[in-house]
Amino acid sequence: MKIQEADAKSLLLAQGLPVPDWSVARTPAEARAAAERFFATGSGRVVIKAQVLVGGRGKAGGVKLAASAEEAEAIAGQILGMTIKGIVVRKVLVAAAAVIVKEYYLGAILDRASRRIVIMASAEGGVEIEEVARVTPGAIHRTSAHPLLGLFDYQARELAFAVGLSGHLKSFVQIAKGLVATMKANDADLVEVNPLAIVRAAGSEGPVERLVCLDAKITLDDSALARHPGLEEMRDLDEEDPADAEARHHDISFIHLDGTIGCMVNGAGLAMTTMDLVKRAGGEPANFLDIGGGAKADRVAAAMRLILADPKVDAILVNIFGGITRGDEVARGLVDARARQVRDVPMVVRIVGTNAEEAGRLLEEARFETAGTLDEAAAKAVAAARTAAGARTAAGPSSGSVLGEAGR
Repeated sequence: MKIQEADAKSLLLAQGLPVPDWSVARTPAEARAAAERFFATGSGRVVIKAQVLVGGRGKAGGVKLAASAEEAEAIAGQILGMTIKGIVVRKVLVAAAAVIVKEYYLGAILDRASRRIVIMASAEGGVEIEEVARVTPGAIHRTSAHPLLGLFDYQARELAFAVGLSGHLKSFVQIAKGLVATMKANDADLVEVNPLAIVRAAGSEGPVERLVCLDAKITLDDSALARHPGLEEMRDLDEEDPADAEARHHDISFIHLDGTIGCMVNGAGLAMTTMDLVKRAGGEPANFLDIGGGAKADRVAAAMRLILADPKVDAILVNIFGGITRGDEVARGLVDARARQVRDVPMVVRIVGTNAEEAGRLLEEARFETAGTLDEAAAKAVAAARTAAGARTAAGPSSGSVLGEAGR
């Protein structure tokens, strides 16, 4: 689960990291009020930043500076409502503009290969780390935190020296260890500060330079949200795909893919095997979908709606191994779903295990295409998808567009 910058900063603050103050505004008037507060404390300018869960905000015009409260209100009016990579901006972050001396990158990510948290640092801050990795991979320095003892001070110091932050060793060590602490405290997959910046500010004895977290990006492990009830409230429903929201509501594991064969399976391992066999038969899966154990008819019907909402789906493969899940419940859900579906998509069903005989009777009465083995089911689904695609091509582009609209 991705969370907005403002929420990510709040999690960093909870671990004691240096994060400048900010406000979130949903209207130009709120942005003006926030700007007035910062100007009253002596800020010369404020920054208005679009809050969207995609990168490239600055290039798209979603990050701008304002020198007065009136200008902040006007700029917020321009940014609110604009579209960035298909996402409508519904709120902005307002903060005092920093006098940046140098920008750096610092991030912590869960590396499944080494089973450790890997901390990455680079002197090439302020740009997407993927671009740095592509152009100058040597500019990224890495170290792995101990799985039990965390990040050692000497490791953080080595990273600081590697990126040229020897003058801010104490602050860098605190921030680097704080990123690891943030990951562990919130079951995060990624905690990223870009830019981590040296900023110049007025001090009692003249200008001083500090190392601060100017931006924050965090993704959370959905599977661990039950342990953190407060984090669920940070989910931005405005930017969530409706299909993902419905899948979560029905407790269905669902991921969009690029193929044409919709897959409905119970069990993650069986789902992966089903997708592999679809590919071996010459097809491409349109999704990963696991209805889980003990699925009832209503969850099966919901899963079918999710699959049919994708206009690319030309055929559906249902592969159920009945253990906790009852085959007859799945069959009833399929019969109900087909009665309600808005477009005719060929379906191949394989159900074995608990109450498989009753499921077979129900499917036969409803005239479903069935298969005895998974290989047979995959082959039939691929053939059905090719036939459907061929018929659509022969009918012309208008036919495809009608199907797509119906699927939506």
